[in-house]
Amino acid sequence: MSAAETTTAKVPPARRDPRPGGESGKPPKGPGRKRSAGQAAVPWALLAPCLLALALVLGYPLVRLVTLSFQKFGQPQLWGFKDPESVGFDNFTNVLSDSEFWTVVVRTVLFAFTAVVLTMVLGMLIALLLQRVSGWVKTLVNIALVASWGMPIVVAITIFKWMFDSDFGVLNWLLSQVPGVDMIGHNWFASGTQGLAVIMLLVVWGAVPFVVITLSAGLTQVPKELEEAARLDGAGAWGVFRHVTLPILKPIIVMLATLSVIWDMGVFPQVFVMRGNHPEPEFQLLTTYSYDKAFVVNDYSQGSAIALLTVVLLLGVIAVYMRQMLKIGEVE
Repeated sequence: MSAAETTTAKVPPARRDPRPGGESGKPPKGPGRKRSAGQAAVPWALLAPCLLALALVLGYPLVRLVTLSFQKFGQPQLWGFKDPESVGFDNFTNVLSDSEFWTVVVRTVLFAFTAVVLTMVLGMLIALLLQRVSGWVKTLVNIALVASWGMPIVVAITIFKWMFDSDFGVLNWLLSQVPGVDMIGHNWFASGTQGLAVIMLLVVWGAVPFVVITLSAGLTQVPKELEEAARLDGAGAWGVFRHVTLPILKPIIVMLATLSVIWDMGVFPQVFVMRGNHPEPEFQLLTTYSYDKAFVVNDYSQGSAIALLTVVLLLGVIAVYMRQMLKIGEVE
């Protein structure tokens, strides 16, 4: 046999046992399998303290809330004179058949929807503006945003109460400087619509900084090459924003809008403190309405039922958010 034939001769492959464990049929042993199991347990071990804290802080109150909503629980039960009585779904039936409850629900939804739209629009406009100003102006604006965002809510409420005060409010004085306008002594809280508008401005003022900072970070990830290509194709400023910037920012916008809905539907101190701890009926939102039922009327079971219905309503918002995020993940 020649050297060429020797080098090109094919060597038959070694026979392998088709069983997973080779000849023995057993899975291979070694440290790799133990290491993978240990690595899988590491994240759960790191999350354990946080999960335990959440279970203690949120788990027990939620269980207690559900329990109270199916019981008759008032002051006699609170002081131990009577035992709580199970009433089934009577609390929910009474709440859902009350026209005042549905009025509060509609008011809360409209309040949250309007506040979220204003927050997202103003936040987007300010974030886009920050991309077109000089560095020192951007720094000053960011400092102001962080300062307003970090301001305690009670301090912010006090400032807004002074600004819209009927006798000493600076806003009434400024509006009265306009020829033909006399706003001296105008009470913004005499009407539920105007009063809720003032409270909405307070909520938006506190929420805009977070939206601006988040959207500004997202705008830095928009490729300049795509914007330049869109301009070369004849797209104007609106066309670049609609077809390039907006699709890239969609996941961030969905996240911010969902969080804003959850926060704005859970507004409590802005209404409660602004109205002197006793909100009038035309100022009631779901959170304050539940509080009044529980701690003013002393019907803790009805207040718990309203709070639980609010949680269910927010879970629906979260479900929509998760569905949108899953769709975005499938597209990507």
